[in-house]
Amino acid sequence: MENEKCDMIHTNGVKEKALEVIDGYTIKYHANGKTIWSKGKIIENQPDGYWEWYRTNGTIKRSGYFEMGEPVGEWVTYDSKGEKYKTTQRKN
Repeated sequence: MENEKCDMIHTNGVKEKALEVIDGYTIKYHANGKTIWSKGKIIENQPDGYWEWYRTNGTIKRSGYFEMGEPVGEWVTYDSKGEKYKTTQRKN
């Protein structure tokens, strides 16, 4: 298992989210450093495969698939309670 923490400030002054890489999955955290902001795999510096994003309260916000950085297939947006709100099909 690989573990990496990151808390860097970019030259434009924006603070990068803390992250961990666990079993090949990149997990980024909200500014509070406690709740997950997103998780998924990165291959060749591009998101790839299934990804999820979360609100600060831990409920899921959005999920979808990437193929080498490009969104493809079914993307789901969830309401504030984590219930499916909208489904969008992205073209391959």
